[in-house]
Amino acid sequence: MTDIKSLSLAELEEKIVSWQEPKYRAKQVFEWLHKHLAGDVSEMTNLPKKFREKLAEEFYFPKLETADKLVSEADGTIKFLFRLEDSNVIESVLMRYEHGYSVCISSQVGCRMGCSFCASTIGGKIRDLTAGEMLEQIYHIEKFLKDPENTSEKKGSFRVSNVVVMGTGEPFDNFENFCRFYERISDPDGFNLSGRNITVSTCGLADKIYDLAEKDYSLTLAISLHAPNDILRQQIMPVARAFTISQIMKACDHYFAKTGRRITFEYSLINDVNDTEECARELSMLLKGKNCHVNLIPVNPVKERNYTRSDRNRTMAFKNILEKNGINATIRRGMGRDIDAACGQLRRSYYEKADC
Repeated sequence: MTDIKSLSLAELEEKIVSWQEPKYRAKQVFEWLHKHLAGDVSEMTNLPKKFREKLAEEFYFPKLETADKLVSEADGTIKFLFRLEDSNVIESVLMRYEHGYSVCISSQVGCRMGCSFCASTIGGKIRDLTAGEMLEQIYHIEKFLKDPENTSEKKGSFRVSNVVVMGTGEPFDNFENFCRFYERISDPDGFNLSGRNITVSTCGLADKIYDLAEKDYSLTLAISLHAPNDILRQQIMPVARAFTISQIMKACDHYFAKTGRRITFEYSLINDVNDTEECARELSMLLKGKNCHVNLIPVNPVKERNYTRSDRNRTMAFKNILEKNGINATIRRGMGRDIDAACGQLRRSYYEKADC
């Protein structure tokens, strides 16, 4: 069955008109799904009963169950463990900032990219998420924020204001569903989240960067680079054997020329691996002259790995070298580290717990 939440308004109209129903019904359904965040047809109270029954028969309504919720004592970050209808589990993260709420979502159950510093790839990839399952992570958290019982969490607006597709999975390994997700979440007739408030992170699937450049998307593209040369990158990221840094840079140059949008390069700092002054200088030369931003991420602990994060002095020295060479750089806050919710720590985790 077709995931109804992945469909555009035009696709819904075509289907519903084929049932000899008025065209405006499609917009009613679309708004119920993406503006009012209805979980199923029972909530669509202004639609005829027989029409709702037809929707339930013809379409799949993706559903998530909150299996667990962990709250960071350090910074209030919340990690949600969602159980899918096939009993697989994914993780999503809600982060609080002064400017609003950001949600990090997963795009796959597991990941096949194999990055050695990341927990998401442990156990490999199980399957892709549908666009609806990606959307549902945000919709569940949005409803959590609007729950009157949670109003003590933060005063002010209770709305997801930013989305980062950086959780478990490689979004460009699930490119069609990612595109459908983006188009639904940013649709003015639906959730209406500005594309400028959406960031997608890829480990460098160069062919898909070219494909994204052809889309009329206003999102932020982030490249997980993590090394300044192919030899070092191949040691920590198996995908580097498929796409060289030169190929990625050419794809990024094409993307910028096509869209005019600045690219972010993510760089996880691993103690005594990729955090030397030589690496910083090499990275500076690689990115010199590009309209880009470098996000430095002291690597977060993963129990199955023996990597350690660069200390503050080494991190600052790396950042200073980049800035002296004209490269804009910031250091990412490790929000939710105490609940394994920070960058590189998400996974299809709690396997035993999720099956309880």
